[in-house]
Amino acid sequence: MARPTQEQVENLREKLRLYDYQYHVLDQPSVSDQEYDRLFNELLRLEAEHPELRDALSPTQKIGGSPLEKFEKYRHRQLMLGLQNVYNEEELGEYFERWQQTLGDAFKVTAEPKFDGLAVELVYEKGRLVVASTRGDGETGENVTENVKTIRSVPLLLRGSFPSLVEVRGEILLMKEDFRKLNEERLRNGEAPFANPRNAAAGSIRQLDPREAAKRSLDFFAHSAGQIDSYTATTQSGLLKDFAKWGLKTNPLTRLLKSRSEVQAYFEDLEKKREGLAYEIDGVVIKLDSLAGQRELGNVARSPRWAVAYKYKAQEANTQLLGVTFQVGRTGVITPVAELEPVEIGGVTVRRAGLHNEDQVQALGLKVGDWVVVKRAGDVIPDVQSVLTDKRTGKEKKIRFPSKCPACGAPVVRLEGEAAHRCTNRACPAQMIESLKHFVGKRAMNIEGLGKKWIEIFAEHKLIHHFSDVYDLKKPDLRKIERQGERSTDKLLHAIERSKDTTLARFIFALGIPFVGESTAKLLADHYGSLEAFLGASSESLQTVEEVGEKVAESIRKFAEEPHNQKEIRRLLERGVHPKASQRNLSDGLSGKTFVITGTLPTLSRDEASALIQSHGGKTSGSVSKKTSYVVVGEAAGSKLEKATALGIPTLTEDALLALIKST
Repeated sequence: MARPTQEQVENLREKLRLYDYQYHVLDQPSVSDQEYDRLFNELLRLEAEHPELRDALSPTQKIGGSPLEKFEKYRHRQLMLGLQNVYNEEELGEYFERWQQTLGDAFKVTAEPKFDGLAVELVYEKGRLVVASTRGDGETGENVTENVKTIRSVPLLLRGSFPSLVEVRGEILLMKEDFRKLNEERLRNGEAPFANPRNAAAGSIRQLDPREAAKRSLDFFAHSAGQIDSYTATTQSGLLKDFAKWGLKTNPLTRLLKSRSEVQAYFEDLEKKREGLAYEIDGVVIKLDSLAGQRELGNVARSPRWAVAYKYKAQEANTQLLGVTFQVGRTGVITPVAELEPVEIGGVTVRRAGLHNEDQVQALGLKVGDWVVVKRAGDVIPDVQSVLTDKRTGKEKKIRFPSKCPACGAPVVRLEGEAAHRCTNRACPAQMIESLKHFVGKRAMNIEGLGKKWIEIFAEHKLIHHFSDVYDLKKPDLRKIERQGERSTDKLLHAIERSKDTTLARFIFALGIPFVGESTAKLLADHYGSLEAFLGASSESLQTVEEVGEKVAESIRKFAEEPHNQKEIRRLLERGVHPKASQRNLSDGLSGKTFVITGTLPTLSRDEASALIQSHGGKTSGSVSKKTSYVVVGEAAGSKLEKATALGIPTLTEDALLALIKST
């Protein structure tokens, strides 16, 4: 085989950079994932076989390089300033009055979401990313270049025509859905979950191993600049347009406004959409649009006079910790839960909050009887943020973790290297109930109508103890239970029967194997193709599957070799459960497109619509973002439809979806 030339390799890199830009910045993918992966793997192969052709800014650097020993300090050319906060229309008005005194009445402002993320600076010299750093104290931050390189929406090379030096300021975020998945994985691994997406983003960027940062699905939005040499733009809005031309991602919700009343309307409208956004925000940032006006007003201390953060009301409140209860999860992890004096936060009455593990309790210095600050963000379980130690009376009591399982009385252990306490009894009734809840869940066996409440009732009546018992439920048994009528009984039994026809990926996930989440289950199902092949796979074979390392492989083998588990799987198969491997796509006509389904469709369930889309090469997502191609809308569509409208994303009815598939 002929040796590739530098030009051939660079052409391949340029193709991949273009495809990254189209997908991650423009949200307009032009090639299928399969074609992208083929080209990417080809570049990986060429760089491995010909080290002399490697380049530090190659797209292959997005997967992360070698671990670092420590982060070096980086001094910013210009201060990275923080923003002053205002919390009501009157305080905002004071800023507008000052701006009018200096600039007159004919000024404009830009308004954009205030991200709850990590502030960073990207330094490009001759279009090449040379440094990425955190804000630090505003003067000096940490050089986190290798980690930031792994973020798909951060270009390693700028596009088009650009100044020789460009310092881009922006925010690194972790999307809500990715945050949820990350915390689920950490809990499965016995690790402490992150308190919020911002902490998760900051923790990801401060990983010394860039390969770990690359796994975190971080995103980036550019919003301002440090030093730019020989720059001719005159407005903030013009700067953002240039950023987009250079291949940088900017936020589509940014608006150019002319008055305080327009800003207030924008602020209130965005607050209504806040819960439906894919990322966390805590307010709106208002900036003078004129760059000359910004320079004229200048800075005070460590914040600019020409910009302000207009914050939403805090999603937190003070209340008292009345006690701590301990819940047993399906893997035996014992989780402390704060029992609170009821308090209203963001229109919701909060009585309980997460404490996660003993390490967090100790880090907070928390005691029963303490007054605490509790924060609620969207659908995330409320968290205890801090202790108000100045309110202590001396009557507070130390929180003691149980030495015996609160559900079955078995010994509790904390394994070396883990943050979690675990019950040692694999037959613990609390673990089994939680496992059953997981087994019947929407993303597992999807038995509609058999929710958490009914699992607990059936367990109390001794109707179910194991997964397979679900398929032994009979009408006379169910009718004995109070409030279980004929119609609801028939409906539940039909849902149970229907669940027998499931996919291998769902079945593997439903089994609740420690460390095997939904995405890993799908990868395993696609790789092995049958339940027999999966259960018989060796540890070495399992580790050839993406996302499966030594720890996960060991967990799978331990589960598959356990006699009780083998017996239970046999019982499930004997009762007619038929896990099928993923079928090949009927077509690739929807390849490269991402769909979100909202509301109730006329004839298809959401799962059926998702399966149909995926069988034609498309992807489905639970949240609307700039990367969404279409939103499929049914009856009683909610905030996802509103967000799609705000972002200008096309919507489809069920009939239109079917027509689109038919035309591909």
